[in-house]
Amino acid sequence: MAGLALLAALFPLDHLGGYIHWGWVDISYANAIVVALMVIVFVAALLAPFPGHGRRKESR
Repeated sequence: MAGLALLAALFPLDHLGGYIHWGWVDISYANAIVVALMVIVFVAALLAPFPGHGRRKESR
């Protein structure tokens, strides 16, 4: 619990968060960071090789 209190002390929590205004889209900075991280993980999962892909022998 003390670790969480120290982490919370690093960020000012007494005001509203900032928002990105882009056309009709309004998204908070925190949510934009989470979405960006999810996209990065998704792209990495698409580009990563399947486990065991190189170990399979051709039967031809």
